[in-house]
Amino acid sequence: MSSRTEPPAFAAERLSVRFGGFQALREVSWSVEAGRILGIIGPNGAGKSTCFLAATNMVTHTGRLMLAGRDVTATPPHLLPRLGLRRTFQQNAFFGGMSVLQNMAAALVEHRPISLAGAVFLPGREWRRRRAIEAEAGAHLERYHVPRDWHHHLPGELSYGTQRMLSIALAAAPGARVVLLDEPAAGLGGPDMLALRDLLMRMRDEGLAIVLIEHHMDLVMSLADEVVVIDLGQVIARGTPGEVQADGRVLEAYLGKAA
Repeated sequence: MSSRTEPPAFAAERLSVRFGGFQALREVSWSVEAGRILGIIGPNGAGKSTCFLAATNMVTHTGRLMLAGRDVTATPPHLLPRLGLRRTFQQNAFFGGMSVLQNMAAALVEHRPISLAGAVFLPGREWRRRRAIEAEAGAHLERYHVPRDWHHHLPGELSYGTQRMLSIALAAAPGARVVLLDEPAAGLGGPDMLALRDLLMRMRDEGLAIVLIEHHMDLVMSLADEVVVIDLGQVIARGTPGEVQADGRVLEAYLGKAA
């Protein structure tokens, strides 16, 4: 009697990307399961960020993308978040003219479309719905280390560390299944780094699938269940953090260049 095996939360299969005459990715494959963290590391220019661009259909690529067993290779980028595939960027991206709370509420509303008829003919019910969404947005922000005192400020008024937390909170809004984090620790240190580590562990424990591109090796090696190493657009090693750290190809191609 055969046992049923669940597909990965997300799988990138043989992704290749070419920019003109430059081969940015060459048949790169990786996958991540729910409740797991995959780390993607490599030297500057190795193709890590291109992996995320291809995985979210933001660049032309060959290969296949599977989201919980569903082929999303041809799904337009703006529809992927509705299916549960979310990402952050190296540079924080918010609606600058909206408050922190409004940014979070907008992320929630996006995945709960309102009825025009309901908004016009049942304004009381719509008002209560919006109040409920704002309350949920506030609670979600606090769970992601964005203090309530700052919810009515503009995102640009937050400290850099809190802005990074806001980026992750928006990506991990209810409905998220897979979260791609592009260098979330960039520019962080001290308490902010510890808060990020605790947050990523909690996200994993709550069942999210996380893919982490990061240059902070201590963070990756302490959190990742599996690590994929890319150099010159190709996967040169994969395994547990311990296996990757002991791989001579990684020491030569990546760790030796990090300094």
